[in-house]
Amino acid sequence: MAGSVPTIPGVKAPPPHVQGLRREIARLLKRSSIEFPGSQPVSFVKDHIANNLEKDDYFVCEKSDGIRCLMYLTTTGDAEATYLIDRKNDYYYVQGLHFPLAGDMRKFHTDCLVDGELVLDTEDDGKTVMKYLVFDSLVIDGKLLTERTLDKRLGYFRELVYKPYEHLCKTFPEEIEEYFPFLIDFKDMEFSYALPKLWNEIIPNLKHGNDGLIFTSRLTPYIFGTDRNILKWKPAEENSIDFKLSLRFPMYEDDEESYINYDAQPTSLLSVWCGSDVYKPFGELFLEPEEWENLKALDEPLDERVVECVLDQDKNAWRYLRFRDDKPNANHVSVVESIIQSVKDSVTKEELLNANQNIRESWKQRAREQEAKRASHRGPERRQTEDHGEPHDRTGQKRKVPGD
Repeated sequence: MAGSVPTIPGVKAPPPHVQGLRREIARLLKRSSIEFPGSQPVSFVKDHIANNLEKDDYFVCEKSDGIRCLMYLTTTGDAEATYLIDRKNDYYYVQGLHFPLAGDMRKFHTDCLVDGELVLDTEDDGKTVMKYLVFDSLVIDGKLLTERTLDKRLGYFRELVYKPYEHLCKTFPEEIEEYFPFLIDFKDMEFSYALPKLWNEIIPNLKHGNDGLIFTSRLTPYIFGTDRNILKWKPAEENSIDFKLSLRFPMYEDDEESYINYDAQPTSLLSVWCGSDVYKPFGELFLEPEEWENLKALDEPLDERVVECVLDQDKNAWRYLRFRDDKPNANHVSVVESIIQSVKDSVTKEELLNANQNIRESWKQRAREQEAKRASHRGPERRQTEDHGEPHDRTGQKRKVPGD
């Protein structure tokens, strides 16, 4: 059952205040830049199967239809404060949340930065619940984690932040439901070879929208900006591009006068971003008359907005999907070229499933080699008694290997 895309809750921080917040984040991350630090995936192509999924350890999760945000836990004076940071690098102050320390519910965390996505879950009774699904962790209580492996990064968040929060929710369920603007949960992460489970069990039972998969390297550090170790897979027919939409209305002319005819359907031009304030024309958006009427019925500005489009391969035309006001710019021309290449070099669901066994065997072989290397550094008695441990999921918890 799919919910709709949420709106970021809270109050948008004014420009003078937001600059200070951006500098705080840069300080925590030891960066000179105050730009949005979130990582961005690359589009999946055929080579990624052999060069990435079969070669290295990856986690996979469903790609939610939501709003990607960083969450920043800090203070205002002596008071606890929580901000959501969108891809425009705008900060939204969210009241009502509390993240207690372990052992003392009155104290709270500060100097924490995590990565996740806001979604709207539609429950069986029709009730809509907003959730923030955590899928990475950058800083916890001032400790920079970006150079740690992904399972370690999320292990810190689970142990130090999530477990006390979970205890709070279980202790005061009615207050949490009434006052918290959204709930915290984890993205359901699986090992990269658990694709049958993901498609057969997890995705069919989602309570929010889904439009693909995300594969994330288990061992690489957190990368600011484009990370080629995060792979975004979508079915070819759902690969979308964010363009800037520009409307060009025709002129009405007769013997007496001429004017722009705003009653007519305009030409809908699509442009790609080239950096700075530069845009380059790319093509046109195909709109049926009924689709144009529906857009007008929104009763809001349409011109010069970022619009998400999909390629209708039957018509060889770009079709409207939705406006992306959460994004400051259209996709960069390099990203557009990458997505177009991904469409041409697309990988089907069946091809991924066919590769699943090889991905699994490659992972198992690496695990055996690593265990043999560790065993060679241990004495015989220690090897017999030592707990070899189970793999950890992306949330840092021990669990059995999917499919075992």
